[in-house]
Amino acid sequence: MYQPSTTPYQQHRGFGRAFKAGHLRLGLFFPIEAFQGDTPTMCNQVELGRRAEALGFSALWFRDVPLRDPSFGDVGQVFDPWVYLGFIAAQTSTIALGTASIAIPLRNPLHTAKAAASVDQLSGGRFLMGVASGDRPVEFPAFDVDPDQRGNIFQEHLEVIRKAQRTSFEPLQWSSGRLESADLIPKPTTDEIPFFVTGNSRQSIEWIARESSGWITYPRAPQLQKTMVAKWREAVKAQVGDVYKPFLQSLYIDLDVRPDAPPVSIHLGYRLGRNHLMALLESLESIGVDHVILNLKYGHRPASEVIDELGSYIVPRFSAHSP
Repeated sequence: MYQPSTTPYQQHRGFGRAFKAGHLRLGLFFPIEAFQGDTPTMCNQVELGRRAEALGFSALWFRDVPLRDPSFGDVGQVFDPWVYLGFIAAQTSTIALGTASIAIPLRNPLHTAKAAASVDQLSGGRFLMGVASGDRPVEFPAFDVDPDQRGNIFQEHLEVIRKAQRTSFEPLQWSSGRLESADLIPKPTTDEIPFFVTGNSRQSIEWIARESSGWITYPRAPQLQKTMVAKWREAVKAQVGDVYKPFLQSLYIDLDVRPDAPPVSIHLGYRLGRNHLMALLESLESIGVDHVILNLKYGHRPASEVIDELGSYIVPRFSAHSP
């Protein structure tokens, strides 16, 4: 497996906006809205994204859902992630833009490498690339991918992406292609775009700790998540030494209009008031979580209200603008 000699992602503009060791930062998933069913309206998303940027959120996150499978429950932000990333990059200026995540076995790795580097350049170095092996059964036959091999394809495609971005005119060979006497352009703004493995993507935690820039995982109760963070830190130290590799998680919230409303479990998150949300986020920060990506899908209030309340009472404590 390809081994970078340095950690150029730590000098990356988007990485600096989204992460700071010892501090929790907040991001938002597109679509920034509450909705029923699997398909959002995608209304007012530019305005909401700009508002999030102004309030101090550190990142906006995009999904890769190429096909609608009604049984799966959501279609992400509807639009192709690369097209929508370019669109939102043109409407914002400082906030990091991340994918959570691109299903790289479904795509030619050179296409992925070029799209990622293009977004990184066009956004001024704000792109963070979350990657995954894919988890929707309907996708694999549609793209002629053997689902039993997606873990191997994930590793192989990721290696091609990284080499193509970091080198020029270096021959590349992989199971479904070959690059000779040609070069990938553009290159990213740093030697390597920060990339984050989502879940396990059929890899060991040791592999993820060694190869990635960080780890995106799922919400758990703080005491359970504390164990996962500890395992992550131990794996990183064992594989690469004292290198900062952030731990990220998603969190669905339904922000109650009552500030002191106690937490009630919902799918992958909580219905709760802002005071309990603050306590939860501070607890996650204390156990070493570096970034929480908030998802508003299951909310009961307009997203604009929720963002403004978060911006007034929650975000300043975890702001990308704070020291």
